[in-house]
Amino acid sequence: MDDTQSGANAAGYRVLARKYRPRTFPDLIGQEAMVRTLTNAFASGRIAQGFMLTGVRGVGKTTTARLIARALNYGGRPAIDMPEMGPHCEPILESRHMDVIEMDAASNTGVDNMREIIDSVRYAPVHARYKVYIIDEVHMLSKNAFNALLKTLEEPPPHVKFIFATTEINKVPVTILSRCQRFDLKRLDAALLASHYGAIAVREGVEAEADALAMIARAAEGSVRDGLSLLDQAIAYGEGKVKAADVAAMLGLMDRSRIIGLFETVMAGDAKGAIGEIEAQHRDGGDPATILGDLADYVHWVTRLKVVKEGALADSSRTEAEKTRGAGHAQTCGIAHLTRAWSMLLKGIREAELHSDPLMAAEMVLIRLCHAADLPGGEELAKIVKQPQSSERVAPVSARELLRDTSGAPVESRGALAVKPQVPAPTETRAFTSFGDLVALATEKRDIKLKTDLETLIRPIRVAPGQFELALEPGAHAGLANEIGRKLEAFTGMRWIVMVAKDGGDKPVSRQRQEARDNLFFTAREHPDVQAVLKRFPGAEIIDVKLPDDSPPPPGMSESDEEPR
Repeated sequence: MDDTQSGANAAGYRVLARKYRPRTFPDLIGQEAMVRTLTNAFASGRIAQGFMLTGVRGVGKTTTARLIARALNYGGRPAIDMPEMGPHCEPILESRHMDVIEMDAASNTGVDNMREIIDSVRYAPVHARYKVYIIDEVHMLSKNAFNALLKTLEEPPPHVKFIFATTEINKVPVTILSRCQRFDLKRLDAALLASHYGAIAVREGVEAEADALAMIARAAEGSVRDGLSLLDQAIAYGEGKVKAADVAAMLGLMDRSRIIGLFETVMAGDAKGAIGEIEAQHRDGGDPATILGDLADYVHWVTRLKVVKEGALADSSRTEAEKTRGAGHAQTCGIAHLTRAWSMLLKGIREAELHSDPLMAAEMVLIRLCHAADLPGGEELAKIVKQPQSSERVAPVSARELLRDTSGAPVESRGALAVKPQVPAPTETRAFTSFGDLVALATEKRDIKLKTDLETLIRPIRVAPGQFELALEPGAHAGLANEIGRKLEAFTGMRWIVMVAKDGGDKPVSRQRQEARDNLFFTAREHPDVQAVLKRFPGAEIIDVKLPDDSPPPPGMSESDEEPR
């Protein structure tokens, strides 16, 4: 008998997402702006002929469409306040009313389907006040189907209303949007979802831990339906009790304290410890991609604590451990390193999802993160470049020292993370601020190849101490910029950053020199005295042009460049 009763109960069971579907507008959570607009519109009689509902999955688009259809056909006049069930309410809410036609645009995409609607709108409703057409996933309609609907949507009969729902509003033609009243249903925040799920658990007589509900709310990603489905699954998994450990195991999540410990290990540059920790979490049932996702979530959380601490601490979906330890990490970790870790994790999550062995890919991501933890940030690198002559360089601080430091001083006041290669002691005291200084240095060091390359293959853009921005001539080999950087570093004893631009820059020195000499010969040839000499002695040629001792050489040409032509 018990087995028979159990089978009957199973056959008649309704999932939580359907059982607790809103039946009135006050039951809609998180959509107060839309409810207020509809309430005022119905009260004043300003009811549009078409409504467009858009939002992510599970926020109540179809439910709202049915509630609007119910409100249109409620009592003696349309009303948002529906305290009692009317004769049309139950059939509309259960999608079985003759005058409320629901259709799925994904399976009714063509012009013929729209033609059926166009032909039927002329007939009055059988029982209700309005004939309401609810078209779900309307963005799936074809272009011709949209065009066929335009005229009817713009000027429908007075007894017809259209309600559209879509998750991809960008795919709906603007000609359709302009004929509808649009409502964007908001994604719900985790705190509101956790509270809603807690109330449902109480009504179901289920014991649910707050941390477990918070996990479900975060996993729902703003979708009420997704979270209710997870809550249903968690109740079955825990045999009527929803515990944080059970939810974590069900979702493949790990204890938040272990994720925080993994973050500390990675930021300390301990690759061996990070590999050991993710392998342990994998043995305990954690999914590698999910672990990386949780780690990225914690990196984002620490970054928020660093930027907007008060607002972040007000997030009730976060555990006490995340708030306390996260605040400490926000003090010791720099923005540059957090944003770099975030970017690397985003790429790594994708790699773990695509690789045949997710654990292998996740381990490589953690190794890269540990290696990057000891690299300097952009600001620190700029300081290293801009201070090549400083003999008392501040010793960089390693990530491990930062996390173990208990002074509480902000990381920005103590330097960024370390760069392992040591910069050689500077031997030059000159400030190289022009391209001519570099050419002169090559001449002084008797490096004919470097001088020739600088003069013939380089289009200089900008020169500053330790920095050289250039563009290459078509004939230059690919490694020329690196070769120039190495030689300049060897000659000056300071680090040089050689940046290569795709275009721009002055002409190469050799070309400028040649153009200057050509211009000099042209000017001399056009001089009246020279023309008279050439005319007097036919066949004579200009072999060389020398400037007076008190005349400066043309631009791009020095006195030493005046060689016979």
